[in-house]
Amino acid sequence: MGPIMLDVAGTSLSAEDKELLAHPLVGGLILFSRNYENPEQIAALNEDIRMSSAKQPDKEILIAVDHEGGRVQRFREHFSALPAMGKLWDMAGQSEAKAIELANYAGQLMAMEVMSVSIDISFAPVVDVDGISDVIGDRAFSSDPKRVEALARGFVRGMHSVGMKCTAKHFPGHGSVKEDSHFGLPVDKRLKAEILGFDMEPFRQLMTGGFVNAVMPAHVIYPEIDDKSVGFSTFWLQEVLRGQLGFNGVIFSDDLSMEGAASIGGFVERSEAAQQAGCDMLLVCNNRDAAIDVIDNANIGVIDTSTQRIKSMLSTTQFRYEQLPQLAEWQTAKQALGIG
Repeated sequence: MGPIMLDVAGTSLSAEDKELLAHPLVGGLILFSRNYENPEQIAALNEDIRMSSAKQPDKEILIAVDHEGGRVQRFREHFSALPAMGKLWDMAGQSEAKAIELANYAGQLMAMEVMSVSIDISFAPVVDVDGISDVIGDRAFSSDPKRVEALARGFVRGMHSVGMKCTAKHFPGHGSVKEDSHFGLPVDKRLKAEILGFDMEPFRQLMTGGFVNAVMPAHVIYPEIDDKSVGFSTFWLQEVLRGQLGFNGVIFSDDLSMEGAASIGGFVERSEAAQQAGCDMLLVCNNRDAAIDVIDNANIGVIDTSTQRIKSMLSTTQFRYEQLPQLAEWQTAKQALGIG
């Protein structure tokens, strides 16, 4: 599986889309709201994506979406309206046991619905600690690192119980910096001890025993630790994440077309720097010219260890959207979360 994850513009594939999906460097595709009309259409689109990709022998493609709940939920009509994760604590009457149970049901429900239309993963959960960041806000479970860890663990258990792998984001924590990395480059000037002992703590706790399958780093610079943003930093990805935390899962870059990535240079430079730093899969989204530029000109390759890691994220669960109402887990999760 190639290291590039790209996107498509519409609700069906163009000739150019099909050509790109068959390229050996393309190993993933991320879906957005613009790709969705209804469950039948998105399932058909995903089958077409898989067929177009499979023109290369033995090639499989990883299909992903950002479907967290609350304001980040790409498919709305005919999908359950998942609550924002920051709302679960109050929904549970501020009972930790109940909040963990609701998080478990939310992870389960999200994963079942997303997988039922032939998508492998949702980039979830958000393991950031809620602080001053507007772009994170109630996407985070809590402003308390211990509670973030407990609820994120419940959510991931729900995902795992129905066969979806998880992606913890945005390592080592995006909640304590104001600027939105979609539009600028956030710089978090706090002391190393505070970042590692507070923001990174939920990630550290969740890493034990191979519980977390994948990580997406933040486009944030922590100058007290390194002068590069995390997704381009060998120190963060190799020394801290792989070395100190013993993480052996997939590292997805955050979208390389975000403004937070621009400090490295153009798209070719960004993709080369991200792979050299240790990212297994490089997201180049919402900019087709950039994706083609990277495919044609970047000095990046298919790395066997990365390929094996990415393959491990593929869904093995086989059920269709129209079968969901017959599944007791789906009914129970919706009822528990108060979703009609």
